[in-house]
Amino acid sequence: MRDAVIVEAVRTPVGRRKGSLSGIHPVDLSAVVLRALADRAGLDPDLVDDVVWGCVNQVGEQSANVARSAVLAARWAEKVPGTTVDRQCGSSQQAISFAAASVIAGHADIVVAGGVESMSRVPMGSAKKAGPGVPFGPEVARRYDDFAFNQGTGAEILARRYDLSRTRLDEYSIESHSRAAQAIDDGRFVKQIAPVELPDGGVLSVDEGVRRQSTLEALGALEPAFEPDGRITAGNASQISDGAAALLITTSERARSLGLEPLARVHTATVVGDDPITMLAGPIPATAKALALAGLALEDIDTFEVNEAFASVVGAWLAETGADPSRVNPNGGAIALGHPLGGSGARIATTLLHHLDTEGMRYGLQTMCEGGGMANATIFENLRTPR
Repeated sequence: MRDAVIVEAVRTPVGRRKGSLSGIHPVDLSAVVLRALADRAGLDPDLVDDVVWGCVNQVGEQSANVARSAVLAARWAEKVPGTTVDRQCGSSQQAISFAAASVIAGHADIVVAGGVESMSRVPMGSAKKAGPGVPFGPEVARRYDDFAFNQGTGAEILARRYDLSRTRLDEYSIESHSRAAQAIDDGRFVKQIAPVELPDGGVLSVDEGVRRQSTLEALGALEPAFEPDGRITAGNASQISDGAAALLITTSERARSLGLEPLARVHTATVVGDDPITMLAGPIPATAKALALAGLALEDIDTFEVNEAFASVVGAWLAETGADPSRVNPNGGAIALGHPLGGSGARIATTLLHHLDTEGMRYGLQTMCEGGGMANATIFENLRTPR
């Protein structure tokens, strides 16, 4: 049986909107992690059979197959192909799944999976504005009573459904920032980050979005973002960000032949569809499906990454699963670190894999909600130092 193992995983620091990374083209940002990945793994990039790259807003600078452009920008061999995936926020997590399936099936031996989003340069929603009408078309509009699909509305629905108060959501936000700040101070992100040289000659090596002085009073003063009396604000939602991440995926056999030591294996990968109006509850059934496919129980998972698109997403997931909150997003999440859409799945996987390795844990599960009512869930098994 062929398997899919991850040899190396690397990411850029996540930049704030209009921050340090905003001056870098998304193709060049992608090239940073491609070069770093090959260097750190000790792999000749000529051996890569394909690059599968996630990106959500595939217009403007992120159009025309950003994956292929990234390969060329990294100065890899012209024979290395690339393709770009859009599963909304889960695009690069889906890229990992596609890459793993490809090597397991024997269609390829070495595949790089990852993704990018420069939300400063290609604003969120740009793809929706590129044509003459709404992207979901008249038939979908009729089916859902012309409901304007809005993730903020979905986040508010979850907050009400699970009785998550504004205070509770803000408290979760503060905890995310606190955990991320502690992770930075402890040097937990150093091994996973590829520093980025900036146009002004500087270097960015630390995530820019973490707020160390956040308080309930400050968050409480923010206006609701989507509904006049709503609970979701800019303070308890993910940050608009720039960033990229990449993972090197091959088989155990191929890794041995190249003298490479796998970091982990892709144990189980799945995706689900869910209510497109609520939209953000998908991680709940995705987690259940992944555990069932894996033959594992929630208690078998040592650590979880649940994308913090909004604090209510994680709150709803915790309420339904009963997971230990201390094991969820232990190094902070998108509320603190940022959410560069097409790059987030790979960023989260990179952080999760390094956490498994550092802490000597065996299993990690990541899941994230996605536009249109979908969710990916992936279980990774540490191959280096599991307990």
